[in-house]
Amino acid sequence: MALCVTACAGLTACAYGLPPLPDRQASTHLVGAADSPLARAYDPPLGNAALSGVALLDDPTQALASRMLLARSAQRGLDVQVYIWRPDVSGHIMLHELWRAAQRGVRVRLLLDDNGSAGMDTWLQALATQPGVEVRLFNPFSHREFKALGYLTDFHRLNQRMHDKSFTADSVATIVGGRNVGDVYFGVDAALLFSDLDLLALGPAALATAKQFDAYWNSPLAYPLAPLVPPADPAELALHVRQLAEPGSSPEAASLQARLQGSPWLAAPLTAYTRMQWAPVKLLSDSPDKVSSAPAAPAAPAATMPGQRVLEPLGVWLRSARQTLDLVSPYFVPGDAGVQALVDLARRGVAVRVVTNSLAATDVMAVHAGYARHRRTLLEAGIELFELKPDADTRRPRLPWNARLAPSSSASLHGKTFVVDRRQVFVGSFNLDPRSAYLNTEMGLAVDSEAMARTVSEGIDRDLPATAYRVTLAADGSLQWLEAGAGGTQVYDAEPKASLLLRVGARVLSWLPIEGLL
Repeated sequence: MALCVTACAGLTACAYGLPPLPDRQASTHLVGAADSPLARAYDPPLGNAALSGVALLDDPTQALASRMLLARSAQRGLDVQVYIWRPDVSGHIMLHELWRAAQRGVRVRLLLDDNGSAGMDTWLQALATQPGVEVRLFNPFSHREFKALGYLTDFHRLNQRMHDKSFTADSVATIVGGRNVGDVYFGVDAALLFSDLDLLALGPAALATAKQFDAYWNSPLAYPLAPLVPPADPAELALHVRQLAEPGSSPEAASLQARLQGSPWLAAPLTAYTRMQWAPVKLLSDSPDKVSSAPAAPAAPAATMPGQRVLEPLGVWLRSARQTLDLVSPYFVPGDAGVQALVDLARRGVAVRVVTNSLAATDVMAVHAGYARHRRTLLEAGIELFELKPDADTRRPRLPWNARLAPSSSASLHGKTFVVDRRQVFVGSFNLDPRSAYLNTEMGLAVDSEAMARTVSEGIDRDLPATAYRVTLAADGSLQWLEAGAGGTQVYDAEPKASLLLRVGARVLSWLPIEGLL
């Protein structure tokens, strides 16, 4: 028996231990020519090179088209960093755009967190057959068929993920925000729509993002495909290569491509098709070594971790609020320390407003459980709480051609946006939860623009009555949810539109000591 156990342990170590990191050629970002289309789009007022051009991408179809436009406009390099890439219709189209850019001679570097690469191995191998394309997986799983088994032997490492999202062209234009690549992020999925937000940025913000990408790309946790992914079947690989070259082979892809080609966002320069603001912009990002050096207990102070971090400067920035603070976070688990910080702000007279998912809208019930236990304390301090309705129409189409690419039967908040005093706004991947603070790597752009900040806050003002429940305290101190409607306000005494099973499950999870992992 002892011999059997020893043999099994040895097999497990071989099966799930990471292979040695092969020799890799270090590389850095490429900068486009000064007369390239993207470089010409960067035209700050009075030639002030300290300013970045920034535009909100709140429409999901515009967000997809903007990524396509950057890929088509790049002349030297595309650097793409993503947490999740799904092999669905929009994922297929974006792989084709990278393929197409490489055929023009653009160097393509794709860095994908391995937790979000399910079903992608052969697609990635097919993309990497194109000269000029290199693909790396960050913090990879060694077992490809049953990745979850890796948690049994290497939970501490694999529980830490690269949650960053950026799409950078020629180091002069980038898209940073909350969206991954997949149908649910771009308004294509018929069952679910994630309400999300990105920022398109030109100039210094894009260059800072390109340099941040270099740090991750050259990290010892960024593995090439070869030592991890077994060689694909030649026939299957050839099929994927053909499908990359012809993305319109399915009716769904052909329909989406036709709509995108007919949109205004692929037909005009970056500065012409959207509202561009010129402002100081600062990139806040974690160093990749956060993954390898994260503490065993997530509650440990982030200041003890070496390297650049998001948490400290973001926390200082949020606590600087003097009048208003808007927090939009789909996964909102503030913890006792975060609750106290928000209560202190409210006691100083800051109007604090939090927008997150309702139990019926969240895609992670445990996260809602971690948030729910703090609701009463927040409300008693005068903090406003709003929870997105599962049937909210978050799309707000602006043009007739964009009317319902795929009518969604369910909505879920996914954007991460914070606004201080309606003067400064942060958009990125950072959720207000322990996972973003202590486990995952995160990034985002902090924009010092009163015009943009007011646009975001006034959009929240406008949309909340139709899209969210307001959580309040009843006269007897119990929680209640208010839903505004044409016939008046409807009052719920329990989590609205959530089944009994959901409510019981969330209650049970709230009793477990798992908040530090959420």
